[in-house]
Amino acid sequence: MLRISEEDYRAMRAHAEQAYRQECCGVLLGHRHDGVNAVTEIRQTENASQQSQHTRYQIAPGVLVALQKQAREHNLEIVGFYHSHPDHSSRWSETDLAEAHWLGCSYVITAVAEGLAQHTNSYRLAGKTEDDKQLVDEEIEIVA
Repeated sequence: MLRISEEDYRAMRAHAEQAYRQECCGVLLGHRHDGVNAVTEIRQTENASQQSQHTRYQIAPGVLVALQKQAREHNLEIVGFYHSHPDHSSRWSETDLAEAHWLGCSYVITAVAEGLAQHTNSYRLAGKTEDDKQLVDEEIEIVA
Protein backbone atom coordinates (compact mmCIF):
# COMPACT_ATOMS: atom_id res chain seq x y z
CA MET A 1 0.00 0.00 0.00
CA LEU A 2 1.05 3.57 -0.68
CA ARG A 3 0.08 5.99 2.10
CA ILE A 4 0.21 9.67 1.17
CA SER A 5 -1.21 12.89 2.59
CA GLU A 6 -4.00 14.61 0.73
CA GLU A 7 -1.73 17.66 0.34
CA ASP A 8 1.07 15.64 -1.31
CA TYR A 9 -1.41 13.70 -3.44
CA ARG A 10 -2.90 16.96 -4.73
CA ALA A 11 0.57 18.46 -5.31
CA MET A 12 1.61 15.43 -7.36
CA ARG A 13 -1.51 15.72 -9.52
CA ALA A 14 -1.07 19.51 -9.87
CA HIS A 15 2.49 18.90 -11.07
CA ALA A 16 1.08 16.56 -13.73
CA GLU A 17 -1.34 19.26 -14.87
CA GLN A 18 1.37 21.96 -14.94
CA ALA A 19 3.62 19.79 -17.11
CA TYR A 20 0.78 18.76 -19.44
CA ARG A 21 1.84 17.74 -22.92
CA GLN A 22 5.06 16.50 -21.31
CA GLU A 23 5.47 13.86 -18.63
CA CYS A 24 6.22 15.23 -15.19
CA CYS A 25 8.25 13.25 -12.67
CA GLY A 26 9.25 13.25 -9.05
CA VAL A 27 10.44 11.27 -6.07
CA LEU A 28 8.51 10.08 -3.02
CA LEU A 29 10.39 10.20 0.28
CA GLY A 30 9.31 8.54 3.50
CA HIS A 31 9.45 5.21 5.30
CA ARG A 32 8.72 1.55 4.55
CA HIS A 33 6.99 -0.49 7.24
CA ASP A 34 4.95 -3.71 7.11
CA GLY A 35 4.27 -3.51 3.37
CA VAL A 36 3.38 0.19 3.45
CA ASN A 37 5.33 2.85 1.60
CA ALA A 38 4.45 5.90 3.71
CA VAL A 39 5.20 9.18 1.96
CA THR A 40 6.24 12.10 4.14
CA GLU A 41 7.27 14.42 1.32
CA ILE A 42 7.40 14.61 -2.44
CA ARG A 43 10.12 16.19 -4.52
CA GLN A 44 9.33 17.45 -7.99
CA THR A 45 12.14 16.87 -10.45
CA GLU A 46 12.84 18.04 -13.96
CA ASN A 47 12.14 15.61 -16.78
CA ALA A 48 15.65 15.04 -18.11
CA SER A 49 14.65 12.63 -20.88
CA GLN A 50 16.50 13.15 -24.14
CA GLN A 51 13.67 11.40 -25.99
CA SER A 52 10.13 12.69 -26.50
CA GLN A 53 9.10 14.11 -23.14
CA HIS A 54 5.48 13.56 -24.18
CA THR A 55 6.01 9.81 -23.82
CA ARG A 56 9.16 9.44 -21.70
CA TYR A 57 10.59 10.70 -18.45
CA GLN A 58 13.93 10.44 -16.74
CA ILE A 59 15.19 11.74 -13.44
CA ALA A 60 18.82 12.80 -13.90
CA PRO A 61 21.15 10.41 -12.03
CA GLY A 62 22.86 13.28 -10.19
CA VAL A 63 19.50 14.59 -8.98
CA LEU A 64 18.52 11.12 -7.79
CA VAL A 65 21.79 10.66 -5.89
CA ALA A 66 21.41 14.10 -4.27
CA LEU A 67 17.83 13.32 -3.20
CA GLN A 68 18.88 9.98 -1.79
CA LYS A 69 21.61 11.70 0.24
CA GLN A 70 19.19 14.38 1.49
CA ALA A 71 16.68 11.70 2.46
CA ARG A 72 19.27 9.79 4.48
CA GLU A 73 20.30 12.98 6.27
CA HIS A 74 16.67 13.31 7.45
CA ASN A 75 16.25 9.61 8.30
CA LEU A 76 14.06 9.07 5.24
CA GLU A 77 14.38 6.85 2.21
CA ILE A 78 13.16 6.85 -1.35
CA VAL A 79 9.89 4.92 -1.25
CA GLY A 80 8.72 5.63 -4.76
CA PHE A 81 8.52 7.71 -7.89
CA TYR A 82 5.74 9.40 -9.79
CA HIS A 83 5.16 10.54 -13.32
CA SER A 84 2.31 11.45 -15.64
CA HIS A 85 0.89 10.09 -18.86
CA PRO A 86 -0.37 13.00 -20.99
CA ASP A 87 -3.39 11.94 -23.06
CA HIS A 88 -2.91 8.30 -22.04
CA SER A 89 -4.16 5.98 -19.32
CA SER A 90 -2.69 5.67 -15.84
CA ARG A 91 -1.66 2.05 -16.52
CA TRP A 92 2.05 1.30 -16.70
CA SER A 93 3.67 0.74 -20.07
CA GLU A 94 6.32 -1.74 -21.10
CA THR A 95 8.79 1.16 -21.04
CA ASP A 96 7.73 1.99 -17.47
CA LEU A 97 8.46 -1.58 -16.42
CA ALA A 98 11.77 -1.74 -18.31
CA GLU A 99 12.98 1.48 -16.68
CA ALA A 100 11.79 0.65 -13.13
CA HIS A 101 14.69 -0.63 -11.03
CA TRP A 102 13.90 0.10 -7.38
CA LEU A 103 12.41 -3.13 -6.05
CA GLY A 104 9.81 -2.55 -3.34
CA CYS A 105 9.20 1.04 -4.40
CA SER A 106 5.88 2.49 -5.50
CA TYR A 107 5.51 3.82 -9.03
CA VAL A 108 2.62 6.29 -9.28
CA ILE A 109 1.14 7.32 -12.62
CA THR A 110 -1.42 10.07 -13.20
CA ALA A 111 -3.31 10.23 -16.48
CA VAL A 112 -3.80 13.79 -17.73
CA ALA A 113 -6.38 14.60 -20.41
CA GLU A 114 -6.64 18.06 -21.93
CA GLY A 115 -4.60 19.49 -19.06
CA LEU A 116 -6.66 17.97 -16.24
CA ALA A 117 -5.49 15.17 -13.97
CA GLN A 118 -7.72 12.14 -14.29
CA HIS A 119 -7.01 8.77 -12.67
CA THR A 120 -3.97 8.17 -10.48
CA ASN A 121 -2.76 4.60 -9.94
CA SER A 122 0.11 3.15 -7.95
CA TYR A 123 2.12 0.02 -8.70
CA ARG A 124 4.66 -1.74 -6.50
CA LEU A 125 7.80 -3.04 -8.20
CA ALA A 126 7.80 -6.64 -7.00
CA GLY A 127 10.33 -9.40 -7.51
CA LYS A 128 13.75 -10.37 -6.29
CA THR A 129 15.90 -9.53 -9.31
CA GLU A 130 15.82 -7.46 -12.46
CA ASP A 131 14.90 -10.63 -14.37
CA ASP A 132 11.69 -11.38 -12.46
CA LYS A 133 10.51 -7.85 -11.63
CA GLN A 134 6.90 -6.91 -12.21
CA LEU A 135 4.66 -3.96 -11.48
CA VAL A 136 1.66 -4.99 -9.39
CA ASP A 137 -1.41 -2.94 -8.54
CA GLU A 138 -1.11 -1.15 -5.22
CA GLU A 139 -3.77 0.53 -3.14
CA ILE A 140 -3.40 4.25 -2.46
CA GLU A 141 -4.49 5.42 0.99
CA ILE A 142 -4.92 9.19 1.18
CA VAL A 143 -4.72 10.54 4.71
CA ALA A 144 -5.55 13.98 6.12
